[in-house]
Amino acid sequence: MTHTPSIVDRIGASNGRIPFSVEFSPPRDADAEARLWRAVRAFERLGPAFVSMTYGAGGSTRDRTVRVTGQLAEDTTLLPVAHLTAVGHSIDELRAMCGAYADRGISNILVLRGDPPGDPLGEWVKHPDGVEYAEDLVRLVRDMGDFHVGVASFPEGHYRAPDLEHDTKYLVSKLRAGAEYSITQMFFDVEDYLRLRDRVAKFDAEQGAKPIIPEIMPITSLRSARRSLELSGSKLPPVLEERLTRAAGDGPEENRAAVREIGIEVATEMSERLIAEGAPCLHFITLNFARATSEVLTNLGMAATVH
Repeated sequence: MTHTPSIVDRIGASNGRIPFSVEFSPPRDADAEARLWRAVRAFERLGPAFVSMTYGAGGSTRDRTVRVTGQLAEDTTLLPVAHLTAVGHSIDELRAMCGAYADRGISNILVLRGDPPGDPLGEWVKHPDGVEYAEDLVRLVRDMGDFHVGVASFPEGHYRAPDLEHDTKYLVSKLRAGAEYSITQMFFDVEDYLRLRDRVAKFDAEQGAKPIIPEIMPITSLRSARRSLELSGSKLPPVLEERLTRAAGDGPEENRAAVREIGIEVATEMSERLIAEGAPCLHFITLNFARATSEVLTNLGMAATVH
């Protein structure tokens, strides 16, 4: 395997300035692929600490995820993180995926239990020859070789966890299994992130010292944001939802320009607060577009980190 920097090393080498990273999704057709690569080249000029490539429910985008993540590793200066989910895969298939990533020079993997295909909020069913929990997948990947592993964390608590105490326990178990950091699910109240960080540190000080990277989504469409929130189990704070609803209007077509203006403003304000509170990195959901995140980075004075 080609040795590449770990995410912890990369975000720790930021010379006192908070780094940022971005999330891409595997394209579904030729037009979407062209849009993705336009975003990739735009972000490449801004020098993110790393970029991540998502993985569809039930492994529905497995082959595209491997191919595009490999291209990012081979054809750009970016450091890619590949997502890997347990749902719908046997242990042999998971090992083959790790091998495929290693063959492409990818050593950073974000491990997720994953959402069921068809209905992401439906019942999670273990593959008969697979693994039950994300911590099991962390161990499997770590045992495969020199991989650097991250996991997901949930500022509002995972919707399958009965309460925040159990959610914290599950996160700590993944970190104890060998995960080096976590990336949160999207959230819109910075206090939720800060409380998550405090819970982990209180539960296990050693694991609490590992980076918890906040994920931010600049809202550019209320309709699409609501869909993302529905799938994730996250929520908009009532005041923000009311503000966005008023901006969207009650006509058949939402006023996306007004919604977008608020979305960029809120993402900027959240980022400023997270920087002030010592977040280790800002991770942006891009939906394979560069403009909104670039605007937030410009507002933060971070677009000057052009390489």
